[in-house]
Amino acid sequence: MRLETVAVRSGRNPAVAYGVDAGIPHVPSIDLSTTYGFRNSAAIADSMDALLEGEADAPNSVYARLHNPTVAGFESALAALEHADASVAFASGMAAITALLMVATSPNDDERYPHVVGVRPMYGGTDHLLSSGLLGTTVSWTTPDRVGESIRADTGLVFLEAPANPTLTMIDIRGVVAQANEAGSRLGRAVPVAVDSTFATPVLQTPLACGAAFAVHSATKFLGGHGDAMGGVVATSDSWARRLRQVRMITGGVLHPLAGYLLHRGLQTLPLRVRAQQTSAETIAERLKGHSGVLSVHYPGLSGDARERRLLVTQQRGPGSVLAFRVGGGASRAARVIESLQLITRAVSLGSVDTLIQAPALLTHRVVDHRDRAEAGVPDDLLRLSVGLEAVDDLWADLDRALGLADQSAA
Repeated sequence: MRLETVAVRSGRNPAVAYGVDAGIPHVPSIDLSTTYGFRNSAAIADSMDALLEGEADAPNSVYARLHNPTVAGFESALAALEHADASVAFASGMAAITALLMVATSPNDDERYPHVVGVRPMYGGTDHLLSSGLLGTTVSWTTPDRVGESIRADTGLVFLEAPANPTLTMIDIRGVVAQANEAGSRLGRAVPVAVDSTFATPVLQTPLACGAAFAVHSATKFLGGHGDAMGGVVATSDSWARRLRQVRMITGGVLHPLAGYLLHRGLQTLPLRVRAQQTSAETIAERLKGHSGVLSVHYPGLSGDARERRLLVTQQRGPGSVLAFRVGGGASRAARVIESLQLITRAVSLGSVDTLIQAPALLTHRVVDHRDRAEAGVPDDLLRLSVGLEAVDDLWADLDRALGLADQSAA
């Protein structure tokens, strides 16, 4: 089936499509129960054992921290879009990444590989989690072309974002996977690669098809799409999914059923939203590129770089709807531009139906040391724009006016 059909139909009871039973709800139900009753003790024990082993479901859900049918529907739908065996949902993107780090660096009870190879830039929260060593891990920061030489005997994971947050740098996932596989051959074991694909969504990129072991999303962003549901999700193989469910069960980072319902609903319009937003972003990026008040624009394919053009054909099915641009004048001018906007929402996050703007150095990447930010290409005057579904000419009028007003207020 085509992507649009999968987005609408996946994760639902298949009987609904054929009208097998008039009593089956057309829309997936929201199951808010925290616990599930039982009659037979042996049967409930079997269900408990299955869930403790990381099974995706069981005849009885037992307890909401172990399994929820509404969340399971969202997980099934996202796995279908990512062409994955399974996906595991969490309360937030950071909860998902935390669980992923825990399972990758301790793949079973007898092994521990606490070293992570990270490719900057990436979301500030993830950067901080890796740098802080909070989970008992260490990190080596490197560039995409030097991943292989950074892998050590104790490396458990390679983590990157594609496109990168907030510079929109495109990374050759297959190239990174090839380096990890070569290093894994020397070590006699696999070194998995995790790709945060939040900016691209499954509409534009499927990391598992490029050889990655994990595709990670902050579901709060494009997957939900309306700024009203928080969640995170990891798409992967059945074996990794089992371990992720076990960690989720123990740590309690579960996705609330209402959020699961809203995220599942968001997937149904995801292809339409992403493509419409992308069209507007392309127009705005081109206009910003020619604006006298803009130093540079970061947007896949805009620079004419041959490598980016190739990846837009072989890896990513379009440049997306997030872009970044430098306004010059440091943090003070960046603040004046943002504060002069009247239509565009001044807020963190991205992927919503409304257009959002923020300064990474001020907000999403503030937790990252300023020297590391600068080295990763995140200066104080960089603004990140997530283009929504408003009329593109209205958005441009607001941006153009704000860029002009910022200079007037400084005079």
